[in-house]
Amino acid sequence: MGIIMGLDPGSRVTGFGLIELAGRQQRYLASGCIRLPETDLADRLQHIFSDVSELIRRYQPNEFAVERVFMARNADSALKLGQARGAAIVAAANAGLPVSEYSARQIKQAVVGRGGAEKRQVQHMVQVLLALSSPPAEDAADALAAALCHANTNQALAQRASL
Repeated sequence: MGIIMGLDPGSRVTGFGLIELAGRQQRYLASGCIRLPETDLADRLQHIFSDVSELIRRYQPNEFAVERVFMARNADSALKLGQARGAAIVAAANAGLPVSEYSARQIKQAVVGRGGAEKRQVQHMVQVLLALSSPPAEDAADALAAALCHANTNQALAQRASL
């Protein structure tokens, strides 16, 4: 599988995380947050697209995992989140990466073992699973969790296929 880039999209902060797979071993490569300027939505979407494109150029991932949009309390926020996701997905598609989407519940289940886990629990488990010296920022932890979810899902599918 190689390198997986996980993304937790947002219209103000977009988290990213990259892990490398060597067999069943998962190794941390990088993570962080793309902090978007307080400008109009079109400018923020352009920032997401260009920053994600640059991260893809720098780390050369083989696969891309992103959290699905969920309908929260505010429809306007869900729309903006969907547009942020779209900008990131286009960056991945332009680079020829396969894009996999997971619900927040699936990601939490894969990393914490409970679909209703809290942000702190996700941060803690990402720290433990990737042997990090400290917990990553919330958005970066969510992105790393998406990458871990994708790795675990693909490993489980490969095991089933070999039975």
